Amino acid sequence: MTINVQRTKLSPTLEISKVVTGLWQIADMERGGNTLKLSNLADAMLPYVEAGLTSFDMADHYGSAEDIVGLFSTSHPEKPVQLFTKWVPTPGPVTKEDVRSAIEVSLKRMQTEQLDLLQFHTWTYSDPSWLDCLFYLQELKEEGLIANLGLTNFNTAHLSIAVNSGIDITSNQVAFSLLDGRAKHDMSAFCLEHDIKLLAYGTVAGGLLTRKWLGQAEPAVDEGTWSQMKYKRFIREAGGWDVFQELLKTLSDVAKKHNVSVANIASRYMLEQPAVGAVIIGARLGNSEHIDDTLNLFNFSLDDASHAQIEASLANLTPLPGDCGDEYRKPPFLTASGDLSHHLESFPKPFEAVTRPNGETIVLSGTKWEEIAGFCRAVRVDNRIVISGTTATHLDKVIGGQDAGAQAHFVMDKLEAALQSLGGKLEDVIRTRVYVRNMADWEAVARAHGNRFADILPANTLVQAQLVGDDYLVEIEAEALVH
Repeated sequence: MTINVQRTKLSPTLEISKVVTGLWQIADMERGGNTLKLSNLADAMLPYVEAGLTSFDMADHYGSAEDIVGLFSTSHPEKPVQLFTKWVPTPGPVTKEDVRSAIEVSLKRMQTEQLDLLQFHTWTYSDPSWLDCLFYLQELKEEGLIANLGLTNFNTAHLSIAVNSGIDITSNQVAFSLLDGRAKHDMSAFCLEHDIKLLAYGTVAGGLLTRKWLGQAEPAVDEGTWSQMKYKRFIREAGGWDVFQELLKTLSDVAKKHNVSVANIASRYMLEQPAVGAVIIGARLGNSEHIDDTLNLFNFSLDDASHAQIEASLANLTPLPGDCGDEYRKPPFLTASGDLSHHLESFPKPFEAVTRPNGETIVLSGTKWEEIAGFCRAVRVDNRIVISGTTATHLDKVIGGQDAGAQAHFVMDKLEAALQSLGGKLEDVIRTRVYVRNMADWEAVARAHGNRFADILPANTLVQAQLVGDDYLVEIEAEALVH
């Protein structure tokens, strides 16, 4: 029986298969210095393509993945494929030349003149260089080196900042699975409103959401592939192995009803989420492929009774904290190692701190207003940090467009950057003062403040004020005591 692989348009110029083959496990296969024959792995892509699974996802740090797809493209120019990669720079200042150089490396490795989809990841939002990267990537898109620009592991607030600042975003690749429903609410609503597709990874939890694990004892967290080590942390955060076994039992019952695999049910449920453009299912090329099983995803759909049965089981899980991508930016770090040690070494301070002869330490954020009016972004005296009234300004740009919530989130990123640069943190804030231009924006700004300070609860005042600068909708100042 021939199965037609369902396809979707990520953009007017990019149509993809609704199952994307993820190549992150190439890095795992090369772990410990293991050398792979890349031409053999390129040949192993052919059965996927011939089955209609023509879309592949990789990154600059997925071992030799970019080289492998480059070899495939040159060996099989008659086979159209859609190739996504990612750029994941280390934290710190980034120049326009740095961005171009990184993209040119991927173009060379993948042996192409244009990247179908370049997805950008940042490790921190407090350092505004992430916006510099996106503005420079947008220029390369307009130049033609990038066909479509996406994000990966962005939360809703910062996706909104990017979109409202004029960055043309096609997709956001995030963890989204039966174990992890963070993308189901604000993220999905924003993406549906702005015609952005979610690329959902982790749908089979590194192979843990399969019948193989039903009735099995919990393995040690540091055993198995990198993917399995990672998703065992998701399971523990979602309620533990016993609750996970109950979910597996439900999925097994639904799978028997539809005569498919447990993995099919787990991925099909995510494909049927309104904002999801495609699911990403990993493959160990030439080793563990499961092509026939994957194709079954397009041979059935879940009925209302199956949805209800699954959702009743999901209600027993503990919701993962925060928003999409938080597992890479703050505890609990739901990574293979449980921290960021295998990703990067350190985080440089967002702004340079300068100590004055009187013992005070100040930071400047580089906006034109600091120079015009003669003030610093923040000053530290002993254990007290005072932060000036701050607007959504980055160098010569207004960030967040005419969205007051997006502006407020960027302002609070700048507050956090000033605090970090002076040895403090957001949790040290004891007082905020918020000024809005239009009282109609008070709720959007208040909700943004609540999103960032809900667990900190500083003293707060919000008032309407005539702000300097026509494009600014909100200004915030803060005080902190460093303990």
